[in-house]
Amino acid sequence: MKTNAARLLDKLKIPYELKEYEVDPEDLTAQTVANKIGFPCNQVFKTLAAIGNKNGVLLAVVPGDTQLDLKAVAKISGNSDVKLAPLKDVETLTGYTRGGVTALACKKPYPVFAHESILEFDRVSISAGQRGTQIIIKPQDYVGAVKATLAAIAKDEASS
Repeated sequence: MKTNAARLLDKLKIPYELKEYEVDPEDLTAQTVANKIGFPCNQVFKTLAAIGNKNGVLLAVVPGDTQLDLKAVAKISGNSDVKLAPLKDVETLTGYTRGGVTALACKKPYPVFAHESILEFDRVSISAGQRGTQIIIKPQDYVGAVKATLAAIAKDEASS
């Protein structure tokens, strides 16, 4: 099934592949998605909605085996403080539900910040805008499509 994200890539003439998988609503982790589509977790990028105290909503795209470094994304985005958007607000802000958030064809054109490691791969997996569907895409094409700023905005899951 084509999602708005896939339609946007079609419009931009960017090649991609859709990969569908069985969704477990109780387990929406990137590791589970990675296992189901046969990708390493650090090659599955998750998109998080966050809110800066000066510049408002932003999207952060980080490897599935990391967590967002709020201080780093605050600095790069021109905010002094950034917090993750409350789950109850994510769909209203982005048009997407938790586990299906993507920077492609988002409800509004928010600034996008992606972890710099995204360019280390020949292909990455990102949400297609709905649970159970991933887009496999060349990272340069994705970064260009969402006009992402690249920076070191992730930290290991273990370090908090």
